[in-house]
Amino acid sequence: MSKVPYSDVAERARKLPTVPVPQAALGPEVPKAGYVLEEIADGVFWLSEGMYQMMFVVTDEGVVAVDAPPTLGHNILRAIRSVTSRPITQVVYSHQHSDHVGAISVYPEDVPRYAHRITAQRLALLGDPNRPPPTHVFDDTLTIEAGNHSLQLDYKGPNHAEGNIFIYAPTQRVLMLVDVIFPGWVPFSNLAVSANIPGFVNAQEQTLEYPFEKLVGGHVTRPGTPDDVRTQIEYVQDLRSTTEAALSSVDLEKILTPVDATNAWAIFRAYLDAVAAQAADELVPRWSQRLGGADIFTLPNAWAMAEALRLDYGSMGPFGIAP
Repeated sequence: MSKVPYSDVAERARKLPTVPVPQAALGPEVPKAGYVLEEIADGVFWLSEGMYQMMFVVTDEGVVAVDAPPTLGHNILRAIRSVTSRPITQVVYSHQHSDHVGAISVYPEDVPRYAHRITAQRLALLGDPNRPPPTHVFDDTLTIEAGNHSLQLDYKGPNHAEGNIFIYAPTQRVLMLVDVIFPGWVPFSNLAVSANIPGFVNAQEQTLEYPFEKLVGGHVTRPGTPDDVRTQIEYVQDLRSTTEAALSSVDLEKILTPVDATNAWAIFRAYLDAVAAQAADELVPRWSQRLGGADIFTLPNAWAMAEALRLDYGSMGPFGIAP
């Protein structure tokens, strides 16, 4: 049996030209220090290294830090010290994923750490010393009173992760929701590798229930706005309707002609790949000038949406109820 040249396929994909990133997707230039820091509201600071982002709030008592991406690591402490000498007094987990909270260990061990109960359960199972367990958990909503500021932590159900939360600073009108909204960009691959795609879709609309002016999304190059949320909702709605049409309109007989009929996984792969490709062929020209990465991640986003349509929303295409 000949070796499947997966590495060759990946190399060819890397060499393909990409669509220029739209101006609306670009953020501030990252200086030599390795991070960019911006006060996006009174006492609320947005911190990024160009792809990951977090926020911290400076109060008259100390600093509330939300998340700790490893790509920022100890630069988080340098950034905080550049604007205040006050100590870190509270830490918040948005969810359990290590790419956003894998440097929580840089914070003082003796400060309160807040998380949703599901996130706390996941962290307990993982046992990662860089993600120490929270000291305070909640189920629905919890407000952190921190000096002259407050943070409202809300759980609205599973979305990107089972315990992913909304973090809102009402006085400053700043909302943080990680791995759901990608300001200026299409969602990360496979609809942000979400644990619950209907929840991910619903979370976009839930975002607009908050009267926020600035959004910290966890990715990618800049803070967001309500208009960024509306644009992503439009993209995902277009993704859903276009992919749903493709589920039934692809030529199944033509697709399966060269496929080994005894290989069930090959049959499903051929079908789902064709559905995603047909949807992406329609979507990318419509979105490549509006959102960054439309040519990169629309194909896997369509694949994920096809599976959500089949398994969650009940649009089974040719694999529906047999006559």
